[in-house]
Amino acid sequence: MPTVYDVPADELIKRVGEYLKENIREIIPPSWSAFTKTSSHLERPPQIADWWYTRCASIMRKVYVKGPIGVERLKNEYGGRARKGAKREHKRSGGGAIIRNALQQLENAKLVKKIEKRGRKLTESGFSLMDRMAAEVKKKLEKQIPDLKKYG
Repeated sequence: MPTVYDVPADELIKRVGEYLKENIREIIPPSWSAFTKTSSHLERPPQIADWWYTRCASIMRKVYVKGPIGVERLKNEYGGRARKGAKREHKRSGGGAIIRNALQQLENAKLVKKIEKRGRKLTESGFSLMDRMAAEVKKKLEKQIPDLKKYG
């Protein structure tokens, strides 16, 4: 059975985001999500209307691959370089409220669980969801690219 490591990350995140939007009632964008930037190094808020579901799916993938992982490490993952005009660029962390709220919603949906002093990791249902979505993505890619079956 294919896992998260066997499919392209962008395809998997897109598919999991669609699934979260359609099937998981606990994941709802906060009222402030339409106006906020996702990090201090960015100049504008996200242009995609459903960016919250994409971010939740991306967090789930990162927790799958790097878990157990805490909010601070996730902030570093979603950060970037802030432009300072003529000055040198400096590293900025991603938005912590976005990551915390997304993790709390994923916990309420029973997809992620908290481990004391270590961070968060996926539950059994979270692992099975990610693996099931990876299998769907791989099957879709094999239909589009028939030679893909030969290589695993």
